[in-house]
Amino acid sequence: MAPQTSPPPRVSRLDRRTAMRLAANEYQRVGEMFEELTSAQWDAPTSCPPWDVRQMARDLLGMAEMAASLLEQRRQIHGAARRGGVFIDALCALQVEKHAADSPVELRHAWARTSPRAARGRRRIPPFVRGRSVPQTQLVNGVEETWTIGYLTEAILTRDPWMHRLDIAAATGVKPKHTAEHDGLIVDHLVQEWAARHRQPITLHLGGPAGGSWTFGSGGEVLDLDAIEFCRQISGRSPALGLTRTQVPF
Repeated sequence: MAPQTSPPPRVSRLDRRTAMRLAANEYQRVGEMFEELTSAQWDAPTSCPPWDVRQMARDLLGMAEMAASLLEQRRQIHGAARRGGVFIDALCALQVEKHAADSPVELRHAWARTSPRAARGRRRIPPFVRGRSVPQTQLVNGVEETWTIGYLTEAILTRDPWMHRLDIAAATGVKPKHTAEHDGLIVDHLVQEWAARHRQPITLHLGGPAGGSWTFGSGGEVLDLDAIEFCRQISGRSPALGLTRTQVPF
């Protein structure tokens, strides 16, 4: 019997220039949404309990700080590792606690200062670093997998604020900005990865400004959904049926 080999580390399939443009645009859109929120909306519960909007903003800010500074990145990684348990949960808890005393005004100002630095920090990562593997493995669909730093910085760190922006919109009633040029590209990348993960034939029709149509293979089922609802299902936020039970990391 041939020895089993581990799959190669996951890489980003996005064109790098496009990935960095999406990153900068998403940071800007998150900041614009923060400016729209009322005092009461900052306290609204989200679909990621036990977080309310303010705690979600603290996590977003902590992630942006990690992308903006290598020193802060090391501090957060070492701090989360010392806590033990699931690494991403420990990291998020560390980020939320760091900004626990920040008011909404302070969070908005900190985001305005930090998010452009985060975009620059991600843009400046050289190819030889992007090709390295992230030390911690990730559990996705019940399987441990390894990510490259490029996959983390070009895909995950844009999907995360994008989905949290949708979480905040759902929690507060603030209408999120959706365009084919930005959100549509993010959704397309998610669809491509989702299809590669489940490897089943399917025709997918997603409605809304971020939607579109895709066919993978032949003879598969036809699935019609709103684009945002599809993303909520494959992220584990909404009940999923059939192939949308195959999750894609955010």
